[in-house]
Amino acid sequence: MTLNLAKLTQSAHRVYAPAVLDRRSRDLRRLVVRGLAGGGRGHLGSALSAIEILRVLYDDILHVDPARPDWPDRDRCILSKGHGCLALYAVLADKGFFPAEELDRFCRFDGILGGHPEAGKVPGVEASTGALGHGPSIGVGLALAARLAGRSNRVFVITGDGEINEGSVWEAAMAAGKHRLGSYTVIVDYNKHQSYASTATVQDLEPLRDKWTSFGFTVRDVDGHSVEALRRAFIDLPYVPDKPNAVICHTVKGRGVGYAENDMAYHHKSKISDSEIERMLDAIEA
Repeated sequence: MTLNLAKLTQSAHRVYAPAVLDRRSRDLRRLVVRGLAGGGRGHLGSALSAIEILRVLYDDILHVDPARPDWPDRDRCILSKGHGCLALYAVLADKGFFPAEELDRFCRFDGILGGHPEAGKVPGVEASTGALGHGPSIGVGLALAARLAGRSNRVFVITGDGEINEGSVWEAAMAAGKHRLGSYTVIVDYNKHQSYASTATVQDLEPLRDKWTSFGFTVRDVDGHSVEALRRAFIDLPYVPDKPNAVICHTVKGRGVGYAENDMAYHHKSKISDSEIERMLDAIEA
């Protein structure tokens, strides 16, 4: 099943009209395309569906300091769907964790930004991800470590919907529920597509809300491109003090580049021409 922007984004639980993208959301998408141009490759669709999620987290929610990326009391944000790293890089560059010029060296031998995030090399990256399904378990470990150390920092893990086919995600969910980690939040970028087809075709996730609830999470569905809706959902955390949280963000793969939305040809591009880059930038402004 393929959806286009003229239709509504649907799930078994909620229906959303696509949110209008403001100037800031378009500018962040331009940074994603800048990285894509720098490397001549990348996962466009997977990055663009996560822009508003990361934007709201870093603008309004996370306690982080770009001047002190290793500040012990910072909140942790793990992009478990590491192939969507261009979205994270765009936001980190915008926030001053590293110069925006690094985007021009994306996936190049003289740059720090690889095709998947690398902790210890890229300021602001909390975990090396890319092999899917690892972020939730890393996040549980970080949340437990914070509890043992008496710190109040929170842990956010952004997963892809295709990624949660991985069994390790649900092992982490069991552990989070067992330990009643109210400081721990899983955010699902639910764009309804993965790799080569829709999630309904590859591995249907529904009833997704019920799955997270059954593992002991308190769950909220939200329009993943509405800045205000995301802000409300994240400000309200934790929903129950002693239960982990799941925020299911209903998004559109490739959102903001109209002709690429929900087109699996743009899940990953291994070669991109200058004319294609210009077409993407024009589409973002349109």
